[in-house]
Amino acid sequence: MQVKHLLLIAILGLTAACSSTKEVIDENLSEAELYQQAQADLDNHSYTSAVGKLKALESRYPFGRYADQAQLELIYANYKNAEPEAAKSAAERFIRLHPQHPNVDYAYYLKGLTSFDQDQGLLARFLPLDMTKRDPGAARDSYNEFAQLTSRFPNSRYSPDAKQRMIYLRNLLAAYEIHVADYYMTRQAYVAAANRGRYVVENFQETPSVGDGLAVMTEAYRHLHLDELANTSLEALKLNYPDHPSLVDGEFAPKQGEAYNRSWLSKATLGLIESDAPLPPGETRANQDVIRQFEDARADMPRELLPKDEDGNPIEPEGPKEAQNSRSWFSYMTFGLFD
Repeated sequence: MQVKHLLLIAILGLTAACSSTKEVIDENLSEAELYQQAQADLDNHSYTSAVGKLKALESRYPFGRYADQAQLELIYANYKNAEPEAAKSAAERFIRLHPQHPNVDYAYYLKGLTSFDQDQGLLARFLPLDMTKRDPGAARDSYNEFAQLTSRFPNSRYSPDAKQRMIYLRNLLAAYEIHVADYYMTRQAYVAAANRGRYVVENFQETPSVGDGLAVMTEAYRHLHLDELANTSLEALKLNYPDHPSLVDGEFAPKQGEAYNRSWLSKATLGLIESDAPLPPGETRANQDVIRQFEDARADMPRELLPKDEDGNPIEPEGPKEAQNSRSWFSYMTFGLFD
């Protein structure tokens, strides 16, 4: 599916959502009738209408026979309606009001499932995004919520599925730590990289990223000239992961080459004063980093996802515009306030 088709679907969905009118619920409906209509909406996947009826049922009949069940199904309706914050809020409210309810494990499960699916948006479903490189906040929340479910209700029928999802989330969180460690390596922050690698080895045992953590520790310790720690990490890597990609013919092959020699002035000023050639007027290091990141992402984008012209040829996206106008001395003196 082409990007323009995805954009068209998104625009149509937003248009339909904006044009929809709020449904008016008959005030004369009994509790049973209101509950039956909400059930019909859930069966028909009309989750917005179901949310409205379930809220009305809870507010009109707070002590009725369907009140507790309506609160549970409100969690599910919000979850299916792509309202994660509303779903988690409803789950937390049910757990707080009914801690001894026989179905409270379902509220814990839906709360974890909502966080689990929170990052699986439209782009993540149709584009080849690496989830291990994204913010792990929702994944960490989901892992903790599933952990609460499995610890408090080990015999729940939802625990087996929660445990399987926890394995996936644990692997994802460990891989994210390795990505952060690799970033630190590229920035020559070897102490931070070694700490990230050690954190993975100590806290994410039995995940595929433990070998990567040992490799990061070996490389970082070598850069720091901590030969004893580097040798210990390397021996553990050889013993437990003899087929790791960083081992070539039994010898360690670092990812990063030898770091360039920074001047003492650059180190003393934490890189604020570099010995590199001066930048052109109006240009910044951050702007150069953004341009490099864009070019890397553009090069990695699959050709089939690019929009096509009239002849069916892929249209290459334009790069970010660089600064064109030279700044005057007055602009520099006033920090650009009067540009």
